[in-house]
Amino acid sequence: MCRACREHHHPQTQLSVNVNKVALVRNTRHLGIPSVTRAAELCLQAGAHGITVHPRPDERHIRAADVHELAALMQRWPGREYNIEGNPTQNLMAFIRDVRPNQATFVPDSEDQFTSDHGWQLDDAAVRARVKPLVAECRSLGVRVSLFMDPAPALMAWAAEVGADRVELYTEPYAAAHADPAVRRQQLIAYGGAAQAALTNGLGVNAGHDLNRDNLTDFLRAVPGVAEVSIGHALIADALELGYAATVRDYLRCIDAAFAAA
Repeated sequence: MCRACREHHHPQTQLSVNVNKVALVRNTRHLGIPSVTRAAELCLQAGAHGITVHPRPDERHIRAADVHELAALMQRWPGREYNIEGNPTQNLMAFIRDVRPNQATFVPDSEDQFTSDHGWQLDDAAVRARVKPLVAECRSLGVRVSLFMDPAPALMAWAAEVGADRVELYTEPYAAAHADPAVRRQQLIAYGGAAQAALTNGLGVNAGHDLNRDNLTDFLRAVPGVAEVSIGHALIADALELGYAATVRDYLRCIDAAFAAA
């Protein structure tokens, strides 16, 4: 059975909550609040399927201690997943070796990049040569690898060639177009094509970046086989008004709505 088939035996998309923005607020003072681990625990209690962090080298939000404290928390939640994102040529691999999360998401960010805004250009042989041995190391440690990718169908075969298990489709272009029905339709066609190309090449499909309660259901209805969405900024912003539990439940409702309409 291919990797994608094994991963899609459960058809419902999983929700992983990115807690970076909780850490960003905490870091503005020296009081240790809000607690990143407490936020993660409340999200898990409300039904989130996993927790995501993206520890950058400058520790502007998630710090090394957070990565390890969250790893300890996740040990108490069997069946939930821990996903660590980052550039494997910077600080990511040290965390992978120490923590061995369920998933490592490779993101091609520069050290000073404001936020993730593009995927791996795997049509470049030099990029593939850098990424492939790092993918192999993660998989040898029992860690699933997802590559952050633009919605370009032609690149999905290269993602499979370097040994990735999944791709995470970078969804900001879709989110930015959501208010315009015509442009949104074009974007969904592009993302649907990229997802289908990934599935055809034996890859699982994740998605993330600027997904929110307004656009998530439409995305999941149109894009096949999305195993996981990783949502941080919008979800934490919603939680400031609604609380963690109510917010997580509402994102799960958005996911349920997509599958109920299928």
